[in-house]
This record gives sequence, structure tokens and C-alpha cells, in this order.
Amino acid sequence: MGATDLNFIQDRTIRRYYTFLCLFSVILVTAALLFCLYMTRSAKTMLLSHDEAVASSLVEQGVSEHVIARALTATGRADVVCSQKGHALLQKIGIRPALETQFLPHLHNFQKRSVCSALTVIVPLAVLLPGVGFLFFAHREALYRRALSVINGYIDGLYTEHLPQTGEGPVYRMFASVDRLATMLQAQNDTEKNTKIFLKNTIADISHQLKTPLAALSMYQEIMENEYDTPAVIQKFAAKTGIALKRMEQLIQSMLKITRLDTGNVVFEKNICNLQELVSDAVSELTTRALNEGKTIILEGSDTDTLPCDAAWTGEAVSNIVKNALDHMDAHGTVHISWEVSAFSGIIRISDDGRGIAPEDIHHIFKRFYRSCQSQDTPGIGLGLPLAKSIVEGQGGSISLQSTLHVGTTFTLMLPS
Repeated sequence: MGATDLNFIQDRTIRRYYTFLCLFSVILVTAALLFCLYMTRSAKTMLLSHDEAVASSLVEQGVSEHVIARALTATGRADVVCSQKGHALLQKIGIRPALETQFLPHLHNFQKRSVCSALTVIVPLAVLLPGVGFLFFAHREALYRRALSVINGYIDGLYTEHLPQTGEGPVYRMFASVDRLATMLQAQNDTEKNTKIFLKNTIADISHQLKTPLAALSMYQEIMENEYDTPAVIQKFAAKTGIALKRMEQLIQSMLKITRLDTGNVVFEKNICNLQELVSDAVSELTTRALNEGKTIILEGSDTDTLPCDAAWTGEAVSNIVKNALDHMDAHGTVHISWEVSAFSGIIRISDDGRGIAPEDIHHIFKRFYRSCQSQDTPGIGLGLPLAKSIVEGQGGSISLQSTLHVGTTFTLMLPS
């Protein structure tokens, strides 16, 4: 039998019960030995009383003391055989095996003392063993009922209570395993619930954001149908249709990206990236736009600084922030991008001298589709900054901003090195 076969002894309740059984066995054996000693002494007393009564009767009858002594001492010897005359005499006076015990006074008294002594010992022990056994199994029944109640709660989706785990042994280890399983089920249910909520909100957001361009497209199409013979009108609303379609494409692409990030379907492939190349590639397409709008993008930093990150996604984050800066600044504005690397992190700062962000908007700027009341006339769908935040935080970094209204804004991207 291995040590694992006795794991049930670790259960404190079972251990106490078995300890009681061992003590009970010791008490029972001790009581039996004491009872045997008591009965031996009682039998001795009874025999001595009987011999004394016989001797007294014979002396009164005038029988010689020598004869009496010889008769009494010979009855206990193994080599003395009862004679037929002795047997006949006992039969004649009525002393035979079938004689009732009550007609033998010494034996009758011995029987009464024996029965009383046995009952005094046996009755308490007979009550104690079932009583303790009943308490043990009642405790077990209460434990199982409580466990059943908690498990039924788990089945019904209620995880506020936990199975008892205060003891040791296989029962409590089973309870601990069931509790861990319930915790996993709860986490899974919460994840499924959050996923459903997320999906519902995402669909609602997409539906809401697509209403405006779809309505505009429908209106443009109706106008072009009614003005098909007016080239100038056709050209004007065809251009508007192209802008609306581009906005829808941008919205859908951004929603797909941010949804993939939120659901954990994006695995960032971190490689050693040159920060100058990363930033240059991120703003390459925006440089032409800046020149056309009379704005300037300035890059400043060492051309040897490197950082472990996902170049494509990090460039996406930088591009979104720079685009947001260009959207919220007037002509002749400047976007300044700098970077530096320390022993613990890489930092990319994107500053502009644009309109800035009002204090009441700063805490909402990373919310999806959030548009400040001061930027309703600027392009954008309100997903660029939330997407940038998700990208940076998905790589274990952080993003922060400082802004002064009508002075400018600085975004700081910090990524672990």
C-alpha cells in the first residue's frame, strides 16, 4: 500500500473519527480485561463463600475437621474424579444441571453481579459508538449538502459562493478542483458575454457611422439621375460620391483593424527597427499632403537608434497621430517628430502647433468616434487616435498627450526596449 492510498487520513474529520475508533478499541479491550479480572475475583469470592457455608454446616453436624479439610481441598484437584455415589447424592437432594440458578444462592448472586457489571460497561460503549458514528456521518451529510447547493448554483450561473476548502484530504481537493473549474467557467461566460457586448457595440457603431455616407450617396445618386443632362452637376456630385466612398472605405478598414486588436487576433512581430526609417515610412504619404496644404513635417533624431517593435503597426500608429495633427492645424503649421532610446524604452514624440485640445476633451480623445465640438468641420471619423492607442498598448507600451488650446499638442509614444 503506497502513501497515496492513505490520503483520506489527511481529512481532519476522518482522522478524528479513526482516532476515536482506535481509542474506542483500546477502551473496549481494557474494559474486557478489567471485566475478566473482576469476574475472577467475584468467582473466587463466591467459591470461598460456598466452601465456608459447607464447612460451617459440616462442623455443626459433628464432622471431623480433618475430613472437612480433606474434602474441600480435594475438589479443586484435577486427579480427583467425581464418584457415582457423590453424583447420586446430588441428584437425590435436587442439585442437577437443569436446576434453576435462582435455587443456588451463591451462583444467583454471582450472576446478578456479572450482568450488572457487564451492562455498566457495555451499554455506555454501545451508545457511544453509534452516537459518534452518527455525528460523523451527519457532519459529512451537511458537508455534501452544502457542496451540492453550491454546485447547483454553478449550474445556474451563480458564482458568488465557493465550495468549502478549509480541510485536507481527497474530498477537499475534489472541492478545490471543482471550484477551479467553476472559476474557469465563470471566466469563459464573462468572456462570451463581453464578446457579445463588444460585437453588439461594434455593429451599432459601424451601422451608425455608415448611415451618413450612405444617405449622402443615395442623395448624390438621386441628384445625378435628375440632372443627367448637366455635366457640371454630374462632375460635382461624382466627386462628392468619391469622397463619401473613400470615407466609407477608411471607416471599414479602421474598424476592422481596431476590432482585430481588441479581440486579440493580431500577433505583433517584434523585430529590431531603425526609428528613423520607421518614422520616415510612416509619414511618407503624408508629406505630399502637407506640402499641398502649406504645412511642414520635421523629423529629428539619431539615424542609428533602434527599437524592438512591429514596424508596420507602429508606423500605423505614428501615421494616424500625424494625420490627426494635419487635420487640426491651419496652413503654415508644423508637425515635429522626434525620437530617443534609453536602456528601458524608446520614445517617439509628435508635436504640432495647431489648434490644441480643450481641457474638457482631453479625457475623451481616445474614445472611438469621439469628435470634439470644436472639430466638427474637420475631416476624420474618430478612429485614428483609438487605433494608435490600441497598437501601442498591444505592444506593452503607453501613449499620453499634453495640449494647450490654440497653442498645440504633443503625443508621447513609449515602447519597451
